[in-house]
Amino acid sequence: MVGILSALVALLADQVTKIIVIGNGSALAQGIEVFPGFDLVFVRNDGVSFGMLAGVPWWGLTLLAFSICCWLVVLLLRTNSQHEALAYGVIIGGALGNVMDRIRFRAVTDFLDFYIGDLHWPAFNLADVFVVSGVAILLLAPILQSLRQA
Repeated sequence: MVGILSALVALLADQVTKIIVIGNGSALAQGIEVFPGFDLVFVRNDGVSFGMLAGVPWWGLTLLAFSICCWLVVLLLRTNSQHEALAYGVIIGGALGNVMDRIRFRAVTDFLDFYIGDLHWPAFNLADVFVVSGVAILLLAPILQSLRQA
């Protein structure tokens, strides 16, 4: 149940933030500084992380992401660990958020822009945050389990 709920929360949070960004696209086109080192922007990424695989047909990346989600659902259904269920759920929710973008817009909506001076980290979105957080939880799950048992 934790995994399904976390997937739904991640997907909903991602889609709501993207709706807000798209609705304010003209204001965010040039970027709005939130604080030094962080802007809100509106960009579309037709590749994957860091713009890799840009130019690959949108349907190919969609199929790949959806296939990975199906595999993660199987892992979610098999796990007895709440930590792993949470992790699989947020990864699935984040990945499905980006899949929905690819189906609707043929690219992913990114809007979080962190930088130092002129050096910008590639813009990303909440779906990306959920995927990375889920992977981090999976990596930490054995440690968390051992602490729980101690």
